[in-house]
Amino acid sequence: MTAPVLSRLEHRALEAAGLGAIRDKVVAGERLSREDGLALYQGADLLAIGALANRVREARHGDAAYFIVNQHINHTNVCIAGCKFCAFYRTAKQKDAYTLSPEDVERRMRQHLDEPIREIHMVGGVNPALPLQYYVDVIRAMKRVRPDVHVKAFTMVEIAAMAETFEKPVEEILLTLKEAGLGSLPGGGAEILTDHAHQVLFKGKIDHRAWMEVAKTAHRVGLRSNATMLYGHVETLDERIDHMLALREAQDETRGFMAFIPLAFHPENTRLSHIPKPSAADDLRQLAVGRLMLDNFPHIKAYWIMMTPRVAQAGLHFGADDLDGTVVTEEIFHKAGAVSPQLVARQRLVDLIEEAGRVPVERDTLYRPVADLMPVAAGSRAAGPDPLVPPAVRVPSPASEAGMAH
Repeated sequence: MTAPVLSRLEHRALEAAGLGAIRDKVVAGERLSREDGLALYQGADLLAIGALANRVREARHGDAAYFIVNQHINHTNVCIAGCKFCAFYRTAKQKDAYTLSPEDVERRMRQHLDEPIREIHMVGGVNPALPLQYYVDVIRAMKRVRPDVHVKAFTMVEIAAMAETFEKPVEEILLTLKEAGLGSLPGGGAEILTDHAHQVLFKGKIDHRAWMEVAKTAHRVGLRSNATMLYGHVETLDERIDHMLALREAQDETRGFMAFIPLAFHPENTRLSHIPKPSAADDLRQLAVGRLMLDNFPHIKAYWIMMTPRVAQAGLHFGADDLDGTVVTEEIFHKAGAVSPQLVARQRLVDLIEEAGRVPVERDTLYRPVADLMPVAAGSRAAGPDPLVPPAVRVPSPASEAGMAH
């Protein structure tokens, strides 16, 4: 990555906002501290912060903005976790509880065979009634319909629940699913990686230590993942920083995370419906802070399902380089009041990107441009840099980062 280059106006704006020291660190390729992260959250000049994140984003990706043609399938809404922020889950006895059979999954996929779908994104509830063979059969069903499709499925929470239910090590569960055709993990269920958030919001499922261990195990067996952060509920700004520092430390170790995906909390139809949802300014600030703090994450995703397409489009100038995909039948966030459409055409994503002054790059799950994949089908993949290997960043000594311990 080349060093970010700022205009004189941007330099002056950051200096006037009291962020000159952070600007200098970023330009020099130095790692930001906990205190720097808090300053970015508390800084009054959102446009200056966004400009700094944008310069980092452009130094990494130029004007490229990524998207994928994908399909979401939520295989079950039966869940025993009981998270306070979730409007999607049902108990097994509720009349609108459901679990898709492998045949149901096949039918949903066949409804869209006319679309060039490259990825199936599948997540659902923690349903202990499902045997391990169910998950294997669902993956195999997807590969029968589309042999070349990339299956990105199951959160760290779901994997941990499988390990507990079936009394098998996490690594064995992952290897079993990988053999069936699992390609990567979506990275959901992280919520906020702190003890406080776990106790208040989702004490019925694994804590942040277990989530991270599943992620690291997945990376060790060759399954890459994303990492999410649910924000705008009961968490503090310190906890958001804790979350990102934990992810950054894990990424230093495994290099297995592909993208950071901030998810704005939607309170409608949840037990936290009294909490106002994050504003567009909150969404843009979170993208910018994520880009600046997570120096070893290759990609920052503006997930249009949560932000709306227009806010996600603006996010392409606040540090984000990816809009996710076309998405079909997303249910989890729409149950919580998301008002974005459940499907956008490929051309609509291209238009959003071009209207933002960016260059659309259709990708696969591993961020390989589709144009570069044409030789792969013929068995002659062109050599090139790994799009998921982040550039080197100067990391301060432990003594200089003493304030990061928490």
